Amino acid sequence: MPFKIALAGIGKIARDQHVPALAASADWELAATVSRHGTVEGVEAFDDFDTMLQARPDITVVSLCMPPVPRFDYAKAAIRAGRHVMLEKPPGATLSECHALEALARKAGVSIYASWHSREAAMVAPAKAWLAGKRLKSLVVTWKEDVRKWHPGQTWIWQAGGLGVFDPGINALSIVTEILADPIHVSASELLVPENCETPIAANIRFNHPHGAEVSAELDFRKEGDQFWNIAIETDQGSLVLSEGGATLSINGVVQSAATHDNALQGEYPRLYARMARLVRAGAIDMDLAPMAHVADAFLLGKRITVEAFVE
Repeated sequence: MPFKIALAGIGKIARDQHVPALAASADWELAATVSRHGTVEGVEAFDDFDTMLQARPDITVVSLCMPPVPRFDYAKAAIRAGRHVMLEKPPGATLSECHALEALARKAGVSIYASWHSREAAMVAPAKAWLAGKRLKSLVVTWKEDVRKWHPGQTWIWQAGGLGVFDPGINALSIVTEILADPIHVSASELLVPENCETPIAANIRFNHPHGAEVSAELDFRKEGDQFWNIAIETDQGSLVLSEGGATLSINGVVQSAATHDNALQGEYPRLYARMARLVRAGAIDMDLAPMAHVADAFLLGKRITVEAFVE
């Protein structure tokens, strides 16, 4: 029997990724949606989360796709109602609230999953396997995209808690923390903040690596023309480049796989939901917050530089 799941927050990512992934999976039945504005054809729709929880006790799992700031209250309500919870990235607005949700889930005996879709990109696992046992010399993240193209009308990104350029940039950090054998931490950062926004439109970050490798990230929401979602790595045994957000892998200049960003997400969300089904069956929890810790540290250490206003 498939698990009955409710999807809360019917925006672009829900429509483009969550709904198709659920429809294609034998593990899941999309039984309800919760949104003030969006619906899914043929699925019971609610505009109030508590009403859904009370009306549908048969729904055992809730997947939360709204922006990070309001997510905590929804997750807390679901856990207290005995439901398992899946969190779209980033899993919350702060590290403390994510830790609080994990504690609540453990006390309630339900599963909770902080999902990082870019870790499920097709070539992330092969990259991790190739890097195993090699000495890292350098790693450079270049994550540059046009916010007007990929996040139109998403004004919450520019408000406190919305992360700004770290909304996509955290995807890169989720890959880095997955493929590196040794933990790294932020040592310096610059945050370029438009004069009319509360969050950065670009960021430059340096990391400390325990064995002295040079690790850095350049994130930018202002890129027109060609877009870049690349991680370039040098080791003592050659080089590796993950591009297209982890969909393409080159080792020593030889392409192992190729895709375009338009279809790069295919397969990521089905794998996320397969993981969630396994967690629910096992009564397990996956709340890896390493990517979010890097973002928090970048804000804590960030030198704030004011740049020209952003106008969509």
